[in-house]
Amino acid sequence: MNIKYHNNYMRRCFDLARLGAGFVSPNPMVGAVIVYNDQIIGEGWHQVYGTAHAEVNAVSSVEEENRQYLSESTMYVSLEPCCIYGNTPPCSNLIIENKIPEVVISCLDATPGVAGNSVKLLKEAGVKVTTGVLEEEGKELAAFRNTFAGKNRPYIILKFAQSADGFISKEGEQTWMTNPYSKRLTHKWRAEADAILVGTNTASIDNPQLNSRLWSGMPPLRIAIDRTMKLDQNLHLFDDEQPTLIMTESAVNIMGFERTQFIPLDFSENIPQQITDTLAQGKVTSLLIEGGAHTLQSFIDANLWDEARIFSVEQRLGAGIKAPSLTGETVNTQKILSDTLTVVKNRC
Repeated sequence: MNIKYHNNYMRRCFDLARLGAGFVSPNPMVGAVIVYNDQIIGEGWHQVYGTAHAEVNAVSSVEEENRQYLSESTMYVSLEPCCIYGNTPPCSNLIIENKIPEVVISCLDATPGVAGNSVKLLKEAGVKVTTGVLEEEGKELAAFRNTFAGKNRPYIILKFAQSADGFISKEGEQTWMTNPYSKRLTHKWRAEADAILVGTNTASIDNPQLNSRLWSGMPPLRIAIDRTMKLDQNLHLFDDEQPTLIMTESAVNIMGFERTQFIPLDFSENIPQQITDTLAQGKVTSLLIEGGAHTLQSFIDANLWDEARIFSVEQRLGAGIKAPSLTGETVNTQKILSDTLTVVKNRC
């Protein structure tokens, strides 16, 4: 089939996959499309963790009168189908059992036990397999899962706003700089991430709720660093309304909390590494870090970050806390009314 059609159907897979954002972790977002005679006869996506995968939903969506055409169809899928047993049976077996003769894949799955093995299994069963269609876009879509599987840590996103003169906030006071549309976008990112992290000063001064109230979806796991347990328990962080981790110097057992845990850290060691190790054990595949400057810079200095989303505003503060310093590849810049959003990737 012409590569143009491959691309079109794969983009439909990507659109479907994104419908699972915020609901499928620690699994990846995946979309699948089944095409017969240049017509889509089935499509699906992974909707909720622990339930049917995209390929299963795509096959199930095929109308009874069209099921006879499965043996003459092509399945497009945004990520290599699984070949291992988890909460559901392997999707590669499903493809073989339904005698689907051709599979087109965007990128491979880094999950141990999969990682190219599904492609091999399908080929051995006589299935024609094409890989690498819109591969870079597919990798972006699977970045949370593949980073977690390949590096045993969450995909880490740094988010901050900076003034026109390079400050992240005024000293010791809450400083709002972005417009309402940028704020809403941030809540979308929160709904898509497994967890969100702030440092002690940000938690104390800004008193953030760290939820996704301006966007539909699951609220993230809240994480705050509080070495000496100095944060006021009247802060939103301690409302126990969503899962919360307080990273502190020693384990404590505070009564009255059901969804809030206190996790000990060794503050003489690499704190970012300890945090990511702890989150990996809890199968947290993505982490959004919203501040403050010291916390952000500590992850930058430890080279524990994958992407930075930086809002630049027209406002000038004149003085205050300097914005974090980082280097990377700028992959996108866009205007959000008066704000400018720059996305930087860490290629190191």
